[in-house]
Parts: sequence; structure tokens; C-alpha cells
Amino acid sequence: MHVVSRANGCSLMAAARDLTDSDELRGATRTGLANLISHFDRWRNLSAVEALPSLIQTILDDSGYLEMWRKDRSIQAPGRLENLNELIGALDEFETLDSFLEHISLVMDNAETEDGDMVNVMTLHGAKGLEFDSVYLPGWEEGLFPHQRALDEGGLHALEEERRLAYVGLTRARQRATVSYAANRNLFGKWSSELPSRFVSELPEEHVARTSEINTTADLTEPDFDYQNIHRPDIGRRRSNWGRYAIRQRNRTYETIAVENHAPGTFQIGKRIFHQKFGYGKITDIDGNKLEVSFEKAGLKKVMGSYVEPA
Repeated sequence: MHVVSRANGCSLMAAARDLTDSDELRGATRTGLANLISHFDRWRNLSAVEALPSLIQTILDDSGYLEMWRKDRSIQAPGRLENLNELIGALDEFETLDSFLEHISLVMDNAETEDGDMVNVMTLHGAKGLEFDSVYLPGWEEGLFPHQRALDEGGLHALEEERRLAYVGLTRARQRATVSYAANRNLFGKWSSELPSRFVSELPEEHVARTSEINTTADLTEPDFDYQNIHRPDIGRRRSNWGRYAIRQRNRTYETIAVENHAPGTFQIGKRIFHQKFGYGKITDIDGNKLEVSFEKAGLKKVMGSYVEPA
């Protein structure tokens, strides 16, 4: 599932559905995955009508998780069952799962520790309402932030939401915010060239100091820069400047960089391919990234395009 999800840029659930519709899985594995998907669909439907404690109880029962710990004879089992019962009881105080998770997040953020000198790692959503002397914001690259999938699915509305998150991240800093991005990134075993996030170009130049670990003369407009950091030493005093600057940039157009798994035209009916499991064969039908292939030894099979290569 992870291979299909990464290759197609889709969720694990979407990858699971694709796999159950193909011949990549066999017998009990395919049946078990199909049953799991059916459970998830049922639980999702129940979430719209059932109270949260009842929903979680149903999930624990249907999944067999409660029964597993009831049958377990280890010394940890009673404690696990008690924790699950406490969880169900605690959920009764919240109307939605989101409100419960938000409460847990706040409790963890406010938890006191013996050593206050530490690094806090969190998402931009989780950072709302918090402030720190120094903030580090990595991964400001096109396709990553703003995320390409968000742009594809939500368009301008999603872009504005991503821009608001950028503002949230920058304004968490009392004294300094450091934004970093890579020219080349290894994702899922594949290297790809990256461009700085469009949000970087929206930062006011008068409050930005640029540095590069490899090329000290690198510029945002150079296509071959290697790595850069953007430091904003006085962001705590000039937050509103960036906010107004960003608003003025909303109507600008940008080139979006997308990396496809296969070049257009790679798969064509009648073309010979190789599959690591089924061997050599010819494509007889194409449905998106699903291929129907007549294999020389395995016969007619439905496979995922991410699993085959031109022969």
C-alpha cells in the first residue's frame, strides 16, 4: 500500500481500494483488506449519526482490539483495558473527535516539565496561540508548502489557507524566524529538484537576511542554487508588515512544478512491459494508472502502473 500510495500520490485508503480492484493481492490477503475497507466505510457513516463514545466502542468491538486484550494473559493487558475504558469515558465530555484531540493537544502543550530548556516540535496548526524566541520553519518548497495536493484539490481557496499557515508560523517568533528550503530533496528513494516556496518571494526584502550553506551568492531567482536559509531577526516587531505584503501578492501568478510518476505516453495498449511478479506481458487495456495486461505465463491480470516498467 505504501508503494502504491507514494507512486500515485494518493492516500493509503485510496491505494488500498486500488489494490483490492487489481490482481496484485491474492486470496486471504485481498479478502482481509477488502473487509478492512468495508469496516472503515461503515465507521465513517456511523460517525455522522452516533455519539462519540458509542462510535469508539463500536470500532473497538468490530476491530477485535478489545477482544485481543481480553484474551491476553500478560501483565500489561489489564492496564490496557483500563486505559481503553478511561478513553471511552473521557470522550463522553466532547461532542466531536476534533474537539477531543484539540483538548489533548492543549493539555500536552501546557504540561510542565522539569527541564524547560528543550526544542518543541509541532505542526503549524498545533503552533497556533503559542510564541517562542526562535522558530525554525523547514521545507518551504513548491509542492511541499504550499502542498501540491492541496492546490490540485482546493485551488485558490487552499492556497489562501496555506498562506495563512505560513503567516501563523512566522508570527510564532518573538525575535527570529528561520525559513529553510532545499534545492534537491530525496522523497521515497527518488531525488527531485525543488524550487523555493512562493511564500518566500512574498517576504519583505528589507527584513530578510539570506544565507546559503553551499553558495553564498545564491539568489532566489537562480535555478541552480543548492541550499538557502532566510533569517528574519526582527520579525517579532514587524509582523503586520509581512501580512500586508502577503495580501498584495495574492493576485500574482506562479509556475507550479509537478513531478509525474511516468512520462505521458509511457503506457500504451499493445506495448510490452515487465512486472516483477508476473513477468513479461502486453497491455490490453488502460484505466488511469490501472493496466490490464496479458502476461506470457500468468495470463490476463489487472496491475498498477507503478509496478511495471517498459520492457
